[in-house]
Amino acid sequence: MVNYLRLIRWQNLLFLAILVWVMEKWVCVPILNAVRFYEVLPWWVLCLLMAAVILTAAAGYVINDYFDVKIDRINRPDKLIVTQTVTKDQAMILYRVLAVAGVLLGLSVAWIVRSWIIASVFLLVPGLLWFYSSSYKRQFILGNIIIALTSALPPLLVAQTNISWLYVRYPDIMPYIPVARDLYMWTGGFALFAFLTTWIREVIKDLQDQNGDRELECHTMPIIIGETWTKVFLTVLIVFTAALIAYFGFALLPFPHQWGTLTTRYIVFGLFIPLACELWLLWAARIVSDYRHAQMLMKFIMFLGTMFAFVVQNQLSIITAQL
Repeated sequence: MVNYLRLIRWQNLLFLAILVWVMEKWVCVPILNAVRFYEVLPWWVLCLLMAAVILTAAAGYVINDYFDVKIDRINRPDKLIVTQTVTKDQAMILYRVLAVAGVLLGLSVAWIVRSWIIASVFLLVPGLLWFYSSSYKRQFILGNIIIALTSALPPLLVAQTNISWLYVRYPDIMPYIPVARDLYMWTGGFALFAFLTTWIREVIKDLQDQNGDRELECHTMPIIIGETWTKVFLTVLIVFTAALIAYFGFALLPFPHQWGTLTTRYIVFGLFIPLACELWLLWAARIVSDYRHAQMLMKFIMFLGTMFAFVVQNQLSIITAQL
């Protein structure tokens, strides 16, 4: 059982569950309450969506390890699961069970809220993850972009589920209320952050795994353009991410931005300083363990970005109370 939990990356799945819950309770619900919508998405629909996202992601992790046996024997032999403690046949069976269950639950959510968009996502993503694991991940940039895009989907799925549910419940008034725009804007900001930070982390993992990737003739960024230019690219991406955080946090959000406010302190200490540390770790990295530390810090930054939803919830509750 422990080996199966390691295979499906239970820590990452726990983070996904937290992400879906946070997007609903700390972002979507306060936005809906601000426009006097108090009948929010039923808890059981949220649980179905959360389970569909988790099972789909778990299937992706399993099939990734299934196709990566040769690379993992070189890059991380101490963490090799498929062929060591779980056979390839067992891994394939587990993948099929998880993928089918994820699709069925996703289609159930789509049917409940009458959304062809949600149905399309859960029909397309498992196939996309299959082709990513079997081929795309070894191609220049394409594999990184695919994983970054799939990481950006959960916040948007939560928003789409809420919007579709409201259209089912209030078909006459929804076209005249700009709540859909607000939900897309807020969750879209978190989705963009997830996309950029996942892209950064995936490229750092390519730096970490370049020995095995080179042995099997993969075409990842460090192999094609070299380690130094990959770090330059990552630096640009990290600075761009910080600039977007500053723009959204200080220019677009209708919150107070004086020094000492919760918004400003969280952006500076919870995001800017960790991103600066990430840059330092990246350029100081020389060996595999250095890159491992850098990508683990990026994972923590992704968690900190998700927890910015607490700031959103806090400030929106203040605004709502003043109305």
